[in-house]
Amino acid sequence: MILITGASGTVGSEVAKQLETAGVPFRAAFHSANKARGANAVVLDYNDPESLRSAMQGVEKLFLVANGANQVEMETNAVEAAKVSGVKHIVKLSVIAADSESYSFAKVHRAAEKVIEASGIAWTHLRPNGFMQNLHNYMIGTIQDHGAFYGSIGDTKIAHVDVRDIGAVAAKVLTEAGHESKAYTLTGPEGLTYDAIAAKLSTAAGREIRYVAVTDEDMKNALTGSGAPEPYADAFVDLQRFYRTGVAANATDDVRRVTGREPHTFDDYARDHAHYFSSNQ
Repeated sequence: MILITGASGTVGSEVAKQLETAGVPFRAAFHSANKARGANAVVLDYNDPESLRSAMQGVEKLFLVANGANQVEMETNAVEAAKVSGVKHIVKLSVIAADSESYSFAKVHRAAEKVIEASGIAWTHLRPNGFMQNLHNYMIGTIQDHGAFYGSIGDTKIAHVDVRDIGAVAAKVLTEAGHESKAYTLTGPEGLTYDAIAAKLSTAAGREIRYVAVTDEDMKNALTGSGAPEPYADAFVDLQRFYRTGVAANATDDVRRVTGREPHTFDDYARDHAHYFSSNQ
């Protein structure tokens, strides 16, 4: 049995979708009963060892996604439960360049990766670049209201990855042998500036969409002003700084090597999601 944690999230839901399409049985874990759906749905609380052990009963492969202020503790709790429950393979959703520990999110994810690697359980780390889907998941408000999205990366390029490709890689890793003790850096096929992304969105949507460059300070103030906790705002600004180093501009062929096909382009994403951007909703 495969257990998909974070099954209502951006990536977890895509992994579940692709396994379901392939006819692979799995158990979907949700953080709350209100979101739980499906015949094999379970509610999982990372801070409750009994909840973790119950969700992992009979599970051989675990897709691990956690998000919270105590993320390393949450994932450590999951690993301990996996050891007790006899899980044989953990596939962790991480972040690009986690092994560099060069920005806040990378430090958190690498700490959790190290716990998994020391557990004695077979592991695979998926280290995706920024998601294309973040444009309609998190930036759509200003795009709809002002025809613009904001960032402090300047004119740096990022090889954003389509979440559909992360899901496809995860599905392969969870259902095939030969991926143990490997870390895959998942990107799209090319690095693009935010100005280039805005132009592609404008073409797909049939309306002008602009990228507005702001300072790190302005970005932080905007995030905290919209209700984001200050530690998250600081980490997000640190991510913008990491992007400015240019490391995330580099495309890899890991999606193709695992799935046997090329990753989605940004034009694919813009075309398939144009309805989010075409007008004020």
